[in-house]
Amino acid sequence: MTLVRWEPIRLFNTFFDTPTTGNGGGNALRRWIPATDLVETDDHFVLKADLPGLTEADVNVEVKDNVLTLSGERKGEHEDKREGYVRVERAFGSFRRSLRLPEGVDPEAVQATFDNGVLEVRIPKPEERKPRKVEIQVGQRPAEIEGSEAA
Repeated sequence: MTLVRWEPIRLFNTFFDTPTTGNGGGNALRRWIPATDLVETDDHFVLKADLPGLTEADVNVEVKDNVLTLSGERKGEHEDKREGYVRVERAFGSFRRSLRLPEGVDPEAVQATFDNGVLEVRIPKPEERKPRKVEIQVGQRPAEIEGSEAA
């Protein structure tokens, strides 16, 4: 399978970098980092994060200074077992992931929905700036200003 890097997605590459945890030895700390996808549609970038066991009240989505930040916390479930042992493989804790938005994104237009443990953030693409036509003067004569009267 060949992976294709989409040019606009390069802006978001650091969002998917996985921070390292632990001291490099066998006692590395388990840190919960939600699985996240970023998809480009015609009009939006769509970010989806799997947040099982959380509700929308456990998650914060913020846009500040052209940076989108997802944060929240999944609380651990502690049981008191008197017999046998408990094996915990699921990671718990707080998370925070940030990504710089493309220039021109309207932060007021970013929308988020939460359904069945999946957060979806829709980021509208900025409108493409159209080139401005510059009128070319001929010779030394300045261009006439619209609305002025000739003497």
